[in-house]
Amino acid sequence: MLTYAKSINRALEETLLQDERVYLFGEDICDPYGGAFKITKGLSSRFPERIYNTPISEASITGIVAGMAVRGFRPVLEIMFGDFLSLAADQILSNISKFHWMYNHKVAVPVVIRTPMGGRRGYGPTHSQSIEKMFLGIPGIKIVAPSYFHDVGDLLKIAIQDDDPVLFIEHKLDYSRTLKTIINGRVDDWFARYTGDVYPVISLSLTDFEDDDVTIITYGGMVPFVEDAAKKLLFEEDIATEILIPSLIKPLNVNELIPSVSKTGRVVIVEEGTLTNGWGAEIAALLSDEGFKYLKAPVKRIAALDFPIANTKILEDFILPDTEDIVQTVKEIL
Repeated sequence: MLTYAKSINRALEETLLQDERVYLFGEDICDPYGGAFKITKGLSSRFPERIYNTPISEASITGIVAGMAVRGFRPVLEIMFGDFLSLAADQILSNISKFHWMYNHKVAVPVVIRTPMGGRRGYGPTHSQSIEKMFLGIPGIKIVAPSYFHDVGDLLKIAIQDDDPVLFIEHKLDYSRTLKTIINGRVDDWFARYTGDVYPVISLSLTDFEDDDVTIITYGGMVPFVEDAAKKLLFEEDIATEILIPSLIKPLNVNELIPSVSKTGRVVIVEEGTLTNGWGAEIAALLSDEGFKYLKAPVKRIAALDFPIANTKILEDFILPDTEDIVQTVKEIL
């Protein structure tokens, strides 16, 4: 059984073996620690000259990997907690995302920045946020956020070979989860299919995509909650849903969502980040532009409340969206 974490570790190992341009950087990623979530454990022992512990200075180490990328390497940087991307924001906004334009496409910046996001582990307001939406408006970068229905290791290898800079978002709770594999159009209780894109969109349905009433669009760590809600809605309310799970959340090809929206006419977008100015707002706007004629009701968004995330479980659960929020919103839209 391959876990999300092991898939990433294996992908890094295989990439280091196959491509001498790949180097890993991050705080405490070398053995014996192997990173805060043990993703790089064992790798520095095998590749001691290409894996580096760094100072606790996100701005400087992001600048270092930017320089290496411009010189032809393919560095992978681990930011220990996604919250700390704010410390690297200037390097991402002003340099990594723009160098290929500033230098007339004579250079590429193939940097991958891996980082864990999300709450539900009691880490409090500075280590539990989902701030990927802060980077959605920056031209020149891609944001990949695989769920456990995706081949996360394969997506990481694709990101490392991508000539564009990539933010690679990993939800903390997914690390211990087993990857789901689609076989002959089925995975667990779901009928499943996916686009043939490099960064695929997974589609799930309990009804073999027949007569689904609502389209739910989500990514990353919210997928288990959407799964639970979809089963509860079908078995208790006779409401069928199709779930769309993109791996590339920026830029998102809205045309991959339209076939489902055109069938159901109702859309609920679920994310763990805060509601205001979130990813869901952008997707709702895109659907209004490209799929308005199919919509039978306004697009609904589910996200965290606009508060810092609390340490205590009761408050953390209150702030973050959950299964019941999804169930109630789907019932309302119908």
